[in-house]
Amino acid sequence: MALEMILATLAILKYPNPILRQKSTKVESFDESLHTLLDDMYETMIESGGVGLAAIQVGIAKRILVINLPRDEDKQQYKEDLLEVINPTFLTQEDDIEWEEGCLSVPEFYESVKRFNKVSVAYKDRFGNDKILQAEGFLAVALQHEIDHLNGILFVDKLPILRRKKFEKELKKLKNQKT
Repeated sequence: MALEMILATLAILKYPNPILRQKSTKVESFDESLHTLLDDMYETMIESGGVGLAAIQVGIAKRILVINLPRDEDKQQYKEDLLEVINPTFLTQEDDIEWEEGCLSVPEFYESVKRFNKVSVAYKDRFGNDKILQAEGFLAVALQHEIDHLNGILFVDKLPILRRKKFEKELKKLKNQKT
């Protein structure tokens, strides 16, 4: 009989939860509990319709993120394309790009944000091996968005003041509709 892996879907914290503002700490132990967390984060991201998820978004202040972009040809996400990024550090950041972003912690709000178009990132994989990733376009934007989460920054923090006020107004309106 095959042993089946049981994955858990984790609760995603929503803005303005103060935990989202915490700075995440470095991962020191690359053990089975880290592997389980990575698997659960992947499952949560896919179930929620996201392309990236930082551990802080599920209430764990560790420098961990997962990204799984849909493929250009069929817009589907495949597990073999999954990136598990632990303790990331930017090595290079170049060229500007505007990108329409959304966030699982800020549902139903999308806004154009200025980012770098090309980045290279040093990180560790789930086993603690050193890796370097060079990315551009959507992947570069996704990496910056998720690494911002690890530093307690949300994409709405990057908006110019007028668009930020628009966001706050829309958020208030959404809250009032729910009460």
